[in-house]
Amino acid sequence: MRKPYDPDKVRPKKGLGQHFLTDQPTARRIAATLTGYGGYQTVIEVGPGTGMLTQYLKEQPYKLLLSEVDTESIAYLTQKSGHAESDFVGDFLQLDLPYHVRGLVAVIGNYPYNISTQIVFKVLEHRNQVPEMTGMFQREVAQRICSTHGNKEYGIISVLVQAFYHAEYLFTVNEGVFNPPPKVKSGVLRLQRLPRDPDCDEKALFLVVKTAFNQRRKMLSNALKQLLPEGYDDPMGIMSKRAEQLSVDQFVELTRSLYPHGR
Repeated sequence: MRKPYDPDKVRPKKGLGQHFLTDQPTARRIAATLTGYGGYQTVIEVGPGTGMLTQYLKEQPYKLLLSEVDTESIAYLTQKSGHAESDFVGDFLQLDLPYHVRGLVAVIGNYPYNISTQIVFKVLEHRNQVPEMTGMFQREVAQRICSTHGNKEYGIISVLVQAFYHAEYLFTVNEGVFNPPPKVKSGVLRLQRLPRDPDCDEKALFLVVKTAFNQRRKMLSNALKQLLPEGYDDPMGIMSKRAEQLSVDQFVELTRSLYPHGR
């Protein structure tokens, strides 16, 4: 029989971007960011590590699934916390969400820094199944996701997330509550699905936003040159602006202007 894992022997692995949370009050506070918005019955925790956050999620009235790729963490959680193999769903980025979860699901976690933005885009891909996402990111990433136009942090992920979710920066977490301590502070946010999708073609919106910000220092007339139809007369009067100056609603209106019939 395999011996139970000592938490000290579940080594945080740099290659997996692991910084294990060690502070119970912080873990309890993060768990409490889930509100049940949208009526989901299932929660997926991404990167449970040694289970500091997991213990408080288990107290909530949801079915809890764990997305973990670290075999040491999986063995430790199975032996220490009594999780069954069926509680684990593997790599979140490779997860076929509709196959593993019926109905709506919330996503939460102390997200590995090196894949946190990929996790957000995975949630965007399955946005109709994920009414709420909360959790901890590198602070500058959390600030970028929640940033509004006119700020230097505002970018592609800000616009695309906020086109589909209400984004709220909740609180900052200091370096000392992790093993190993990261070199930067962390930020906890909450995303809640908006009641209506943007009134434009979604694929076109992604294209316009990414193209505009890929040359964010240029005016839109130059940054979007390859997308502008011949003789485009700039009905919104925005071509002399830069991408960071446009609100989410303006990006939607611009997309509708350029692709009235979709892509």
